[in-house]
This record gives sequence, structure tokens and C-alpha cells, in this order.
Amino acid sequence: MKLLQRLSAAASHLLRIALVSIFGEDGIEDGISHGITQIPLFDSSLPRGPIFKPPGGRPNGDGSDFVCDYSNMTGWVFCSTPEDRSCWLSNGKGNVFDINTDYESIRPNGTTRYYTLNVTDGFVNADGLPFDEAKLFNHIYPGPWIQACWGDTLEITVINNLAYNGTSIHWHGIRQNQTMHMDGVNGISQCPIAPKDHFVYKFSVTQYGSSWYHSHYSLQYADGLVGPMTLHGPSSGPYDEATDIPLLMTDWGHNSAFEAAYPGVDLLDPSILLNGTGNVETCSGVNATLPIPEIYSLTFEKQTEPRPKRYLLRLINTSVSNTFVFSIDNHNLTVIEADFVPITPYSNTSVLIGIGQRYHVIVEANPIANESQPIPSDGNFWMRTYVAECESNKFINGYEQSGILRYNSSSTAIPTSLAWNDISRACSDETYSSLQPVVKWTVQAPSNGKPTGEERVVDYPNKTEPRPFPLAKFSLEMPDSPKFIPLRINYSDPTFLHLNNTGSWPEQWVVVQEDYSSTDWVYIAIAGDRRNGDQTRGAHPIHLHGHDFAVLAQAEQQKFDPQTAKLKLDNPPRRDVVLLPRNGYVVIAFKTDNPGSWLMHCHIAYHASSGLAMQILERQEAAAGIWPFNNSAAINETLRVCANWAHWQQDCNNWWPGKGQGCARNHSDPLFAFQDDSGI
Repeated sequence: MKLLQRLSAAASHLLRIALVSIFGEDGIEDGISHGITQIPLFDSSLPRGPIFKPPGGRPNGDGSDFVCDYSNMTGWVFCSTPEDRSCWLSNGKGNVFDINTDYESIRPNGTTRYYTLNVTDGFVNADGLPFDEAKLFNHIYPGPWIQACWGDTLEITVINNLAYNGTSIHWHGIRQNQTMHMDGVNGISQCPIAPKDHFVYKFSVTQYGSSWYHSHYSLQYADGLVGPMTLHGPSSGPYDEATDIPLLMTDWGHNSAFEAAYPGVDLLDPSILLNGTGNVETCSGVNATLPIPEIYSLTFEKQTEPRPKRYLLRLINTSVSNTFVFSIDNHNLTVIEADFVPITPYSNTSVLIGIGQRYHVIVEANPIANESQPIPSDGNFWMRTYVAECESNKFINGYEQSGILRYNSSSTAIPTSLAWNDISRACSDETYSSLQPVVKWTVQAPSNGKPTGEERVVDYPNKTEPRPFPLAKFSLEMPDSPKFIPLRINYSDPTFLHLNNTGSWPEQWVVVQEDYSSTDWVYIAIAGDRRNGDQTRGAHPIHLHGHDFAVLAQAEQQKFDPQTAKLKLDNPPRRDVVLLPRNGYVVIAFKTDNPGSWLMHCHIAYHASSGLAMQILERQEAAAGIWPFNNSAAINETLRVCANWAHWQQDCNNWWPGKGQGCARNHSDPLFAFQDDSGI
């Protein structure tokens, strides 16, 4: 089998055309990609670099045949072992790609991975009740697992076969350095993909870890357009094997999120799902009308010699509005990665996961017992997914028993294990001091104003203030803003097509310009203070596209004061989603090294839909140079997609609910009949 794989790889390399990026300072030496892009080389010789199954690969089932292919890296070998997962590749000359490699500047030379995602309307029975307004990738929920290896290139064709919606797909947490047009945000990086049209996303895998991909077209992802994504690479903690595919946790309803967004409406009979399965009876107390799917379960192998087996779990919160606290009875979780950032390992009985956040944790197959936590005789243990105390909990007692860890695969017994008694459900991120990145940053002073850069606040309109669109509810704006300005994009006119703009920007695009050098730092303080003197009642998971950012400060129950805020500049935590605490603030920092316009938004889907977002336009002149309007293949492709979108969108017969009824809605509400929210 390995010989066939190597021969196949050799044939593919014989046919490969050398790809040279026009972006960045690139070069290859001994198979190493320098700078921000990768250049596969044309090589007519048999590959001599390593091809191997990654340690985080699926043990069996779909996707278990996946291999990392570094055929171009002559003389390099795979160096990861169960006792030391920190090493990835070495070449015998003292050169390594490992957990200490600065992945912002250098990465291995992998291969190109091709995927196709077909976006369709569909039906899902996730928990015993039907949901017939689902929107799906390749007819399944969650969508297919996308895998790549550190240093690869991903090329993903998205085909829209929805009846009444456009779509665009965002690759959550992907750096997209100098590939803004692949970020998948309609109204900013592209127009929506019209029904019957397609778009090809292509980007470099400069990071490693786990994440997810999802629609960024209004509330669409809440109806099912999500899927897991793993970029295989080194780890800061040792483990033997991964447990199946990444573990996606979400809240779930039985009416479309487009309907649930309106005042007085909510998700009907909600459940909590692990990898697409749940139980509406144990979550909402509602009788199932369809067969309840088998509960999500994992099986650990009981092993004592030479030591207990260690398993890697990849936890991803893909929910619409809930922050979760995850735990496994009688088992500790050793956290080794937050979002795409490897960290110094630490252990706890639970981990809090905000919407969009991800954690890699290692679990030892060796149950822990104490006086209040006996090991059950059946050898089965509950996996629990609690709703954090960010907002009111709408589930019934026992809802959190969402999965089962078994040590006997033939067992069907319901666990009798007891929950850890010290689990906090407080609505706050993992302990700030615990998140210590392995690759260290020292953050320099801000170029956008000292000592704490710019300030943005979460704002509501007052009772007499007009709302610029029907679902407008939140904004992210300057503390002294005289009016309520929630973000609302124009589907048909993305920011990407205006990088050469020298004038002002439409007010509702909420464009914040950050024109500094690639080595300068920008600080943004985000506070919960509103113009009426109140503060946020709940936490907001704030996500910034195009960057990992440093979290310089994070405080709960405190008003932000730039003169007294204490900032951590020496190796602060960093990630791409941070919880803005209830009645508190966060201060984040990032280098302005990624030209383009990047969305910053709350990842509670309804909050983003209602305007809690802004655009950070970074190094506009450099971006306009990368994508000159009259001489850019990326611009031309965007114009093609926009033309097809305009042709489809301008005919109200195409609008939901079809059969000409969309035209009737247009006559009754001509301005907002098609887009009644922010669009993201």
C-alpha cells in the first residue's frame, strides 16, 4: 500500500505545474517554504520525502486513509512519536519543524488538497424531531471533515444548489495572509454565490490544529451549514491516537434561524447536539415524533502496561447562541491548544468553550476515583455539555448528559457515573494565566494611540432612536458616537471591489481604517459600557478574521479605564475568539501585516445578524496594490460572481418562499424584503 501511495504521489508530481505566488517573499531551501506562501516545485524524480498517516488521523471509517504528503521534502522524515508529539519533521541536519517553529514565518512544503462542497436544502432528524428547513453540505449534518497537513494548500469548490439563498463559506480562524478574497464573507470579500453558481476557495495552510467552516450568509449556518476542519501538525502534549473526528457541539432547534431571529420568536424545542446527534426529550421534555438517534459515544481501550492510553479530543463550539462547559465524569482534561495556538499543557476537570472557540485536550484512559466520585461498575461515563451562565438556560434537568465514554464497545448500558462536583459554569473564558502560547510573542506599543489604542463599545439603540434595518439591535462603535450605527453590508457590492477607494465609506459598512506598516501593532479595547450608562448583561464571543490576536487584558465586572488597565505584553494569551466578559472589557492586539478588510463580530449568530460587527480595513494601499482593480484575476472572478448574483437577486420570483410570493413581500416592504439584517 505504501509503495502504491508513493508511486501515485510521484505521478502527480510529474504532472504538477510549478506554482509561484506573486505575494510575499518566497523561497525554498531543502523543502522549506519561507515567507507567507508555499511554492510546490516541479520534480521529475521519484519522491523521497515522507508520506505518512498523521497521529491525529481517524483510526477507522471515512477519512481514515488520509495521509500527509511531503514528497517534495527530500531528506526529511516524520519525527512524531506517542511520547513526544512536539516534533513533526526533521532532516538530520539539525533542522526541524516542531512545536517551537514560528509558523507565522515558515512552514513545510506540502501538497494540494481538493474538496467539493455541494450546498443544498435538506431534512435532518438530529434528536427525534424533524427539521425540514435544513441547509446542508453534501446532504449531511455536520458537513464532511476537511483534512489537510501543515504546509498544504486547500482548494475547495463550493456549489450552491439552495433554492432561495445565496451563500459564502468562511474558514474559521484561517489566517488568509494576503488572500482576503478567500475569507468567504459576502459583502466584504465577495458577493454571495448565487443558486446554480460556484466559487473556488484556495488558500495556504500556515497553521495547524482544528477548526470549522460555516456559511457567513446571514443566519444560514444555524440551519446546518457547518463542518469540521483539521490541519494536522505537532502538539505540545503526548498522546497515542485521536478519538474519531473532531467533536462539534451545538444548540439546535426545529424552525429556521431566519424565523427565530424575529422578536417574540425563538428556536423551537431546542436540543444540544454532539456531532449532529442529541435527544429532544432529555433536553426540552418534548416527545419525539421520529426515532431518536443513538447517543454520541466514544470507546477507550483499557490499558495499564506500560501506561494507560492517551487520547486526543478536538472540541469545537459551533452553536448559535450558547457557550458550553464540557467535561467527562471521572476523567481530567489536559488542554494543549486554544483555537489554532499551541499552549503549555494544563489540566482541569472541565473546559469552557465560547462560540467559535476550539480546544485540543488529551484524556487518559484511566478513570479517577475519590470519595464523592466512585468508578461505576458498568465502566461507562457521561460526557457532559453544560450551558454556561451567560444567559438564561432553557433546558430541563439532565440535559447536559450529551454523550457517553465507554471502555467496552459492546456495552449499551446508560452510565451511572456522577458529575464532577467542582465544575464552574461561570460565563468567563478559560483562566487567563493558563493560556500560555508555546511560540512566544512580545507585543510592542500601539501605533493607533497610547496607552491602549482605540476603544469600541457594544451599543444598543435607545427607545426613540430609529433602527436602520428591521433586525438592528447591536452595534460596535466608538464610545462617543452620536448615533446608533449597526453594520449592514451590501451583498451586491463587497468591500473587496473598493480597495482603491480614496473617498469616504458608506456609514453602515462600519469601516475602520488601520493604515500602518506590517510591523506595527494595533490595540483595540472592547467594552461593555453602552451610551446609556449600562453594561452588557451577557458575554460576547468576539471573533476577528485574518488574525490570531493577543489578549492583553480581560476583566469582568469592571469599567474600562485606559489609564489604569493593566496590559500583559510578554507572551499574552492569543487566539481568534475571545469572550468579552459580562459587564467588563477586553483589550486585544495584532500586527497590521495582513492587507485587506477583515470582519470583527460577535459570534452569537443573532447578534452578528443584528449588527454587532465592524470591518478593519488594514493597509488599504498595500491591498490595492495586491489586487489592482483593472489587472487582477481575483477581482475579475469576484465581478463574475457578483454579476451572477445580481442577475439572480434582482428577480423577486427567486426569493423565499417562492412561487411569486417573494414579489408580494417586495411590494409590501420594498427596502428590506430581501435583506432584513446585517447580512453576515
